[in-house]
Amino acid sequence: MAQLTGAFFTTYEATKSLLHTVNPTLPASTLPLIPTPILHALASSTAELVSCFILTPAEVLKQNAQMVVRNPPSPSSSSTSTTSTSKTQAFDTRATALALSKFRKDPRQLWRGYTALAARNLPFTAMQFPLFEFLRAKAYAYREKSGARSGTLVETGVVTALSAGTAGSLAAVVTTPIDVVKTRIMLSAGSGGGGDDRDRSRQKAVEDLQAQGKNAKAEIERAQQAARGGRAGGWAVGKEVLRTEGVRGLFRGGALRGAWTALGSGLYLGVYESGRRGLERRRVGEEGVAPY
Repeated sequence: MAQLTGAFFTTYEATKSLLHTVNPTLPASTLPLIPTPILHALASSTAELVSCFILTPAEVLKQNAQMVVRNPPSPSSSSTSTTSTSKTQAFDTRATALALSKFRKDPRQLWRGYTALAARNLPFTAMQFPLFEFLRAKAYAYREKSGARSGTLVETGVVTALSAGTAGSLAAVVTTPIDVVKTRIMLSAGSGGGGDDRDRSRQKAVEDLQAQGKNAKAEIERAQQAARGGRAGGWAVGKEVLRTEGVRGLFRGGALRGAWTALGSGLYLGVYESGRRGLERRRVGEEGVAPY
């Protein structure tokens, strides 16, 4: 997780700085040629692609390692030995190595599912960060105008947390239909068998629903209804949900999703930004260099 966070923000900050540097201004104007929100969307999307590139092989290895643990060789010993072997196998450190050995001939398979993961995360990220940067800039401008700007780390953390929480909440609600369709597809894919990959997808979807306080059984029934007649794509599932449940069905769980995203994004970015500013000031104080 720490590696993903570091990769994301390193890429985001570097790409944002580069795009601002190369973005020319309009003739006889101080306005940039490409609007700033678009630059922030491009920077955050690039960072998300890098993050997904790192996350995908980790997820593939984890799922394969879990299958190694769930399907140990059948022991020939007694039931007592079987229980002991199962417990030992569950914590077998060789599971990851065994899973990794499956990809020696074709390492590219480690990135199987990269496109799907990026497609799931990009809409939310590309919407959240431009909105976050806009709200934060407006908040600082308002405090500057009213004479309340203090420049302290506490102010940085609070302003960033509120801006990130608001942006994350709005982005989460707006992209709820994508999450609904994705969940329905995963549930319907696992409902008719079809192997371990489908079973894992279905189980993950059920866990996500339970974490959001939804009725997993009811959602599975709706997913099967939406996918009736064969394996349905995202567009077909979305139209079926809209037809049978209306707009409310597409935004089912949006309020809860927006609430926990607001909390998570606020804490996450608030701590990150205040920590970054603190380290920046320490570097300026110790080395006497201009802040970056």
